[in-house]
Amino acid sequence: MEVIELQKMEIRNALDIVWKVFLEFEAPDYSEQGIEEFSKFISYDSIITKLGEGELHFWGCKVNDKLVGVIATRSINHICLLFVKKEYQRRGIARALFELVKEICRKHKHIGCITVNSSPYGVEVYHRLGFEDTDQEQTVNGIRFTPMSYLLK
Repeated sequence: MEVIELQKMEIRNALDIVWKVFLEFEAPDYSEQGIEEFSKFISYDSIITKLGEGELHFWGCKVNDKLVGVIATRSINHICLLFVKKEYQRRGIARALFELVKEICRKHKHIGCITVNSSPYGVEVYHRLGFEDTDQEQTVNGIRFTPMSYLLK
């Protein structure tokens, strides 16, 4: 297992993983508006622009040189995407990706926590990673999420 920063040429593949996993595990809990909003958020052009401006950082986990999971952060310490292919879930991929984000955040002494707006499907995963809810589930533009944070020690 190898966790690396993704290059521009790998972003389409990463977004394909995100979309496929989203459709299977997240979309059933979302309204049409939420699905459309998420689709807009992960559009290739939007992501590439945000990467180019340094607003977004994207890493991937490879197993046998095959991309199987991705994590993206906004402003270094806010997780905005964490998706693992179905057949690789529950194998430590999400944890490995999160450990990299923790390591990067710890290098920035002013960062005290990592945040995420977890989808309903991801809440249990984030709890297992050590996140705590900071508010109740909300819906904005059809996107359902629970605000959560992880205190860096």
